[in-house]
Amino acid sequence: MNGKRATPVRVLIVDDSAVVRSLLTKLLGVDPRIEVVGTAADPFIARDKLLALSPDVMTLDLEMPRMDGLTFLAKVMEFHPTRTVVISAFTAERCALSLQALALGAIDVIDKPRIDIALSLAEMGADLVERVISAAGARLRGVPAKTEARPKPALTGGGRHGQQILAIASSTGGTEALKVLLGGLPADAPGTVIVQHMPPFFTKVYADTLNRMLPLEVKEAADGDRVQPGRVLLAPGNFHMELVRTGASFFVRLNQAPPIHGVRPAADVLLHSVARAVGRHAIGVVLTGMGKDGAAGLMAMKAAGSHNIAQDEATSVIFGMPKAAIERGAIHQVSPLEAIAGLVLKQLNALTLARDVS
Repeated sequence: MNGKRATPVRVLIVDDSAVVRSLLTKLLGVDPRIEVVGTAADPFIARDKLLALSPDVMTLDLEMPRMDGLTFLAKVMEFHPTRTVVISAFTAERCALSLQALALGAIDVIDKPRIDIALSLAEMGADLVERVISAAGARLRGVPAKTEARPKPALTGGGRHGQQILAIASSTGGTEALKVLLGGLPADAPGTVIVQHMPPFFTKVYADTLNRMLPLEVKEAADGDRVQPGRVLLAPGNFHMELVRTGASFFVRLNQAPPIHGVRPAADVLLHSVARAVGRHAIGVVLTGMGKDGAAGLMAMKAAGSHNIAQDEATSVIFGMPKAAIERGAIHQVSPLEAIAGLVLKQLNALTLARDVS
């Protein structure tokens, strides 16, 4: 969705708690850009209201009576696709459920506070409004294809990519986009560092999920982890991550400096550090996401000689982050998601050839 919306975003709230339904109605209803058109206490009531009201966005709790939210979401995405924002408490188990919700087609997931829920939800009201409005303009994905876990073949590159680094920034829609991009890379891909905007707990569960799926080692980064071929390090929730160089080796450092662009981890922190430590041997990629995080960091990488790629609008769930980087002049290529891995590999080969003949 481009430009300003002419009519308010019509929202259906689905939650078994009357307190939460009332509070969400008040928080969203105070913004003139949003109209709460209905609420539902369980999936069966929600089904009828979806058909009758055709809302732009549905907010959905995952724990409800008569039918759990995940089962309901799967049915919705198959028979009546609706842009959905999951609002549910995050624990290790529920993080896994939220990742399944994103895989099923949910646009975004938001942590529902567990202590003094009324006060906590009120404090997150402005962020909630913006994320619901962004969801209304998101690209609605179809029913996803089932994917099978793949074996991890041994490294075959002989360390030839040891001095090259792939740095990726992503946010809303990125959990599924990263599966596509990383799934197109070989087991001896260069060391890869990622900022995907996620809360604490979530990043560990997500990294473990990717590790089971891909022919790469994927882990939530710990302070001092080495960046090396075949390894993907994901910045942990609530920590900025920077890349540092010691001799011929690269490591990550974590910190809890203030948020940037309202987020921690912030892609700009990582990408600025990649520009300093790696320069022309780096490749930067920005994927789907709301906001402008990553644009300044990619510009610094470009100035240092890196090659940068942005996901195109047609395949982005939300085009905010790629668009900001493109408009800033930080991007060399704009590409559909499915083609980005091939472009990365082509650029890696070019970098390796340039190094071998120099």
